[in-house]
Amino acid sequence: MDFDPAVVGISSQPFWLFWLAANGKPVSHAPDYFVRRMDGSAVVVDCHPAERRRPRDWVKFEATGVACAEVGWEFRLLGAPDAVVVRNVRWLAGYRHPRHRVEPVSTWLLEVFSDPLALMDGAGAVGEPVAVLPVLFHLLWSHELAVDVSVPLHAGSLVSLRASR
Repeated sequence: MDFDPAVVGISSQPFWLFWLAANGKPVSHAPDYFVRRMDGSAVVVDCHPAERRRPRDWVKFEATGVACAEVGWEFRLLGAPDAVVVRNVRWLAGYRHPRHRVEPVSTWLLEVFSDPLALMDGAGAVGEPVAVLPVLFHLLWSHELAVDVSVPLHAGSLVSLRASR
C-alpha cells in the first residue's frame, strides 16, 4: 500500500469493533489496516491467508464489512501478498528518501527512459551505475519511472517513463 501513489496515509490496527454474537457473547475485532487515499476515500483492510480462514474469522470479516459500509468506507479482505512483488517493493523502499533524487542525474534518467530500456542499459547510459542506480531506484519508488514489480527486478528489467507524466 505504501507503494501505491494514491495512498496518503496508513495506520495499522487502527480501531476495535465490539458487538454481541447471536448467542449473546461479546465479540471483538481489530482490522489490520486503515488506508486513506488522496481523494479522501478510505479503505479498511484485513490480511488473512485464504487457507487459514475459519468460520469465526469469516464472522469478523463480514461484521467489519458491514461496519465499513455504514460509514462509507471500502473493506478489503486480502490473502498473502505475492512474494516477488513484496521483494521488489521492499528493495525500492530502501530508496524512498528524497536524498536519492540527485540532479542532474534524475533529469538524465527521465530522458534516457523516455523510451522503454533495460534497467542497466539506461543506468549505464547516464553514468557510473554505482552512482546512478540509487537515483534510478528512487524514481521507480516515486513512480516517475515504471517497472513491472510482479517479475523479479534485474539488470534486464524494462524501465520506462511513467505514462501519466
